Amino acid sequence: MTNTVVPNAVPELDTPAKRSRIARKGGAAGVGHTEGGGAKAGWLVKGVVAFVAILWIVPTLGILITSFREPGDANTSGWWTIFGSLGGLTLDNYRQAIDDAEMGQAFVNSFAIALPATFIPILIAAFAAYAFTFMQFPFRDTLFTIVVSLLVVPNFVALVPMLRIYNQLGIGGTFAAVWLAHIGFAMSLAIYMLRNYMATLPFSVIESAKIDGASHYQTFYKLVLPMSVPALASFAIFQFLWVWNDLLVALVFIGPGDNEPVTVATTGLLTTTGAGWNLVTAGGAISMIVPVMVFLALQRYFIRGLTAGSVKG
Repeated sequence: MTNTVVPNAVPELDTPAKRSRIARKGGAAGVGHTEGGGAKAGWLVKGVVAFVAILWIVPTLGILITSFREPGDANTSGWWTIFGSLGGLTLDNYRQAIDDAEMGQAFVNSFAIALPATFIPILIAAFAAYAFTFMQFPFRDTLFTIVVSLLVVPNFVALVPMLRIYNQLGIGGTFAAVWLAHIGFAMSLAIYMLRNYMATLPFSVIESAKIDGASHYQTFYKLVLPMSVPALASFAIFQFLWVWNDLLVALVFIGPGDNEPVTVATTGLLTTTGAGWNLVTAGGAISMIVPVMVFLALQRYFIRGLTAGSVKG
């Protein structure tokens, strides 16, 4: 038997030709990737992102500028004309908006509406999502399909029938009417989001708890609920911002009065002749403080909840 001698491999020298070949391979295999492996956005992506950002920033900038303008200037010319003349700015719009719209009571009413309308659907949807994910019962998939299909139904088609029912029950114009409306409208999306997140949880942990004799109640509260905090937090932020900024539901089921939230109080600053935009924008700027603070404080949970389960492994 003869032994075959394999010569030692000689490493290729680092030459310009070698670097050129590596660059060509990298360009062919992964265009747009940086040296560290991350994706590098091209000029088209950056341009689209910048365009979308401008579309969001310009109206907000217009609101802030108008909120500081004199009443005559705000009602007769566009906000962009301020760049030609920097005069005529005042803080009286905020003081008058707070006094005329009773922003203090309106803020209390908005919190009284938003907090229950946020936590109640999360609690109910978490139970439903657990059942759709980890429990076996007849027509489970059919019921989940029906729940998801309700997402395509416009909310406003149910406003008139619901208003008639609430008036017959004697709860029209109360916080309970708005709570029930927001809970019903948010339930489908909440169940859909939480069920999809719970489906990504390790099923072996649930099976181990079942083998150890844990009931569904114990499994839900001690295992599934703590592991679902990112999804719960992300939907809580989404729902809170939606309810706080809502005008249609609040205007239909509560309307102007002692229970009016910030959005309804702000729209009441606009006169019947179309004047008062300086006060409306000032009230809008005040009402934006809470949503901005909530999102900035909890944005990491919002991002984690939306991206959870998108990548496996």
